[in-house]
Amino acid sequence: MTDAQTPKPYAVEIAVSASRDRVWEAVTQPAVLRRWFGWDYDALDAEIRHIFVDEATLLAPERMGWADGSYLEVTGDDDGAVVRAVRDGGRARDADRYDAIEEGWRTFLIQLRHLLQEKPQGARRTIYLTGIATGRQALRLAGGTAARSGRRVAWLVDSDGHLVVVAGRQELGCPEAGRLEIIISTYGLDDAAFDVVRKRWAERWLPLAGEARVTTATDPAP
Repeated sequence: MTDAQTPKPYAVEIAVSASRDRVWEAVTQPAVLRRWFGWDYDALDAEIRHIFVDEATLLAPERMGWADGSYLEVTGDDDGAVVRAVRDGGRARDADRYDAIEEGWRTFLIQLRHLLQEKPQGARRTIYLTGIATGRQALRLAGGTAARSGRRVAWLVDSDGHLVVVAGRQELGCPEAGRLEIIISTYGLDDAAFDVVRKRWAERWLPLAGEARVTTATDPAP
């Protein structure tokens, strides 16, 4: 196996103002997982079950692991917790190399924290935007001032109260266009209100990005 094929080690962590037990429930119970993990699409429930139930092994209290040696752990107490997604392996020869799983954890742990700290009411419904643009264009589209998680992921809560997470295959500050993903998480919207939000984002994203797509679930969770 060449170095380019060797899985990249990573350690992604986020502090959450919620009890350790509440956070552990959120990363192990499918009904809660679908309120923050990934984005809403027709096979999300099957994906959650595959990753967190069928393939995961409980390694210790508040730690689960997978066959590739990666693991997710929750530490803390009744006042707060830290969630860590880790793949051991020593020091990466190319520490800046893009790794889809690492950047996915950065995105999804932001969504987890938002759920547990902001406590939005109602079912989550998401809008998933993909396409080719610069990070600056995507962040300008989102509006407001974004916080960063590493070099490829940024997030903010927009003026409508929706969580917006922008993730790129390259650094968001790169002046060249690259492939981007934007996840907009909404909560408690009925069909009409959600459709308004979806159309608003589509009208802004489709003319901006190359190979632009807008994805929503045809059968969102209740």
